[in-house]
Amino acid sequence: MISPETGYATTPDGVYIAYQIAGSGPIDLMWQPDWPGNIDFYWNEPIRGDFYAALASFARVIMHDHRGVGLSSRNVALPDMETRAADIRAVIDALGIDKVMLCGAFTSGAANALLAATDPSRVHSLVWLEPDPRSLWAPDYPWGADDDYRAAEQAALEHWGTREYGTKLIEWQRRFGNPLPDKMAESLSRQSRNACSPDVARQLSQIWYETDVRGILPAIRVPTLLLGQDIGEPGSLTAYVGSLIPGSTVKAVPKGEWSAEHISVEVEEIRRFIGIPPAAAPIDSVLATVMFTDIVGSTEKQAAVGDRSWKNVVEKHHAAVREALLRWGGSEIDTAGDGFYATFEGPVRAVRCALDVRERVSGLGLHVRAGVHVGECMVIDGKPGGLPVTIGARIASGASASEILVSQTVKDLVPGSGLTFEDAGEHELKGVPDRWRLYRVVGS
Repeated sequence: MISPETGYATTPDGVYIAYQIAGSGPIDLMWQPDWPGNIDFYWNEPIRGDFYAALASFARVIMHDHRGVGLSSRNVALPDMETRAADIRAVIDALGIDKVMLCGAFTSGAANALLAATDPSRVHSLVWLEPDPRSLWAPDYPWGADDDYRAAEQAALEHWGTREYGTKLIEWQRRFGNPLPDKMAESLSRQSRNACSPDVARQLSQIWYETDVRGILPAIRVPTLLLGQDIGEPGSLTAYVGSLIPGSTVKAVPKGEWSAEHISVEVEEIRRFIGIPPAAAPIDSVLATVMFTDIVGSTEKQAAVGDRSWKNVVEKHHAAVREALLRWGGSEIDTAGDGFYATFEGPVRAVRCALDVRERVSGLGLHVRAGVHVGECMVIDGKPGGLPVTIGARIASGASASEILVSQTVKDLVPGSGLTFEDAGEHELKGVPDRWRLYRVVGS
């Protein structure tokens, strides 16, 4: 099919996100590419193009290029997962869409999952083909890439943009159980050089290697369909992901090289899934990033300067914190004495806000400590509450002067953001089960 006309959505930070639309079905289906490409090439690519055309036969299919690649703004910082989710929302807003069905394969489902968990009111449903929430091997994730896999990928990336790249990519994928047809080689090579430069491709690969979205999957409450070739096999990754997403539907697709048979089965499963009435967005829980800050040694400072002077200091402190919250999109939930509890749409903004607060109040001669955590919070009297909030408060209370501590979940969600951390060890959090691995923010 002929590539549709290209439009552009503008994000709040001024980045242009290129998108194209095909089909005119009763539902808006947004597809997330799992590989850096260029939307001008997707529709006519062998096999993939047939798949997208089949989807467009019953839905309005929306494709877009990520920031930094393809037809979208290129001369920009590459997106972390939070930014990816925000850019999806920017396209949805530009098109005036109320709810969208989010679809993707392999790694692309991570950004979809984050948006579905944090903003379920905008998501009709979620479809994830061959779900892959983490890339690297870990003791609790035996499906991840080992050193041999990473070496093979890096070898393929050395040919990025050249005629050899498509062939190397197919060889690499086949070696590790993801068969692609030979006829895609030329198209993959052409797409790679029209997507981005080799250095950007390597950076995107590294961002994904550092990402792990498993921690947010239990917070997804929209109808979810997972399609995988490994269903029924011992140790199925698709089944494992399904066990993390409450109420998800898991379906098998044919094994082997992606073909017309695969397309027929996958499209039919998605078509059938669309007939499931979307569940109402939950009003009793929400995935939120929580941030707690307070002044270190406040009692001693109050005693040293007296109540009247201390009142003036606290008022300036509060003004500084609120200016930072406004800048980074935080919502002030509660204030007690010299402490703040705020929530954010994503962890990057929360950590950057904590850094901003630390800088602002240092000019007042104050030192703050902060803690950041991501979790599914119960909505109590209109405010996020529950164990994740308690965890966030306990993380903050364990920080030293001018120290910002975050949970493992936060660290796993921010690769590509430019934030850097160092291991702060395992901690017991008062009243919270288990021991928690925390990380110290050391730069941005």
